[in-house]
Amino acid sequence: MTEATVERIRLFLIESPIKMARLQGVGNVKGTVKRVLIELTSSDGVIGWGEAAPWEVFTGTPEAAFSALDIYLRPIALGKPVRRIRALMAELDRALVGHAEAKVAIEMALLDIVGKSSGLSVADLLGGRVRDTIPLSFSIADPDFPADLERMRKMVPDGNVIYKVKTGVKPHREDLDHLEAIRKEFGDKVDLRVDYNQALAPFGAIKILRDVEEFAPTFIEQPVPRKYLDVMAQLTAALETPVLADESCFDRRDMMEVVRREAADAVSIKLMKAGGLFEAQAIMAIADIAGLPGYGGTLWEGGIGLAAGTQLIAATPGISLGCEFYMPHHVLTEDVLEERVANRAGHVVVPDGPGLGIRVSEASVRANAQVLAEA
Repeated sequence: MTEATVERIRLFLIESPIKMARLQGVGNVKGTVKRVLIELTSSDGVIGWGEAAPWEVFTGTPEAAFSALDIYLRPIALGKPVRRIRALMAELDRALVGHAEAKVAIEMALLDIVGKSSGLSVADLLGGRVRDTIPLSFSIADPDFPADLERMRKMVPDGNVIYKVKTGVKPHREDLDHLEAIRKEFGDKVDLRVDYNQALAPFGAIKILRDVEEFAPTFIEQPVPRKYLDVMAQLTAALETPVLADESCFDRRDMMEVVRREAADAVSIKLMKAGGLFEAQAIMAIADIAGLPGYGGTLWEGGIGLAAGTQLIAATPGISLGCEFYMPHHVLTEDVLEERVANRAGHVVVPDGPGLGIRVSEASVRANAQVLAEA
């Protein structure tokens, strides 16, 4: 039997409007977000989709991901067996440094093809499900805090109880007022988390964070810039609240350093950082040994990337702190899927169809996003 190979690759650089501005600590977003979609077609006619969603202040630019895929990675992937995913990913790493988002887009598209061909979900290909739903975390990041409070009033009764407040952008006193307002109105009904996105300087960070601890957050995410790993360790030791590493942990080497220095109590797993679903599972294997739970983080992915993240979390026991996969339902005005991944009672429902479990077509892409470039 002839082994199916990658026969065709199509790329779309797209731009999608968002409903609200987002204040994020290291960079703000408003108006639109850009990302790259990849459509792979195998020699036996099966189509798989992937998504690269860089953020210029975090990993890179969508334009760079588009070029990386078009110029450097396309020639390597064409003609390769679709089932030999690990071999191809190793070849991509040898050919191009960085560009994790571009690489994971190829990997998720290949997994989508293999899943569809075999009748298995990506979660099945990654070892099988340990969960069918994932608790959903919504980020409180609108410059208009009363608007976010009003959203919470509508979401909490529907079962959405996890909220991550983006802090460090506005004055500290204002952050404390917002945390107080949330606790005053919702009390212990909500699971409150705090994310500084590297916003604090090491000097004085401990005093600020001890103020925040008064509101009993579940964790404090990345309080200082990623390069200050020793400071992260000091804060982890000094605070009663668990500290979660995000920007300080991109890959397995970073995870080893976080564990060695005891620089966090938990870790944010993002496909756009890891550069692959297999790589994300490898990072979590190290975290598991050290007893650090994982959290499903995102950049600005739409439905394709988040479907892949959902399949990953479904098959990875250690990613147990929920996910922030709220973009398609709450921020994007439209998504490129023919039908969005379901949210129910404050949880993301893991698609159970073959591959990524989603339906995408060129028509659904063009109907719901502006295509800036294609190749």
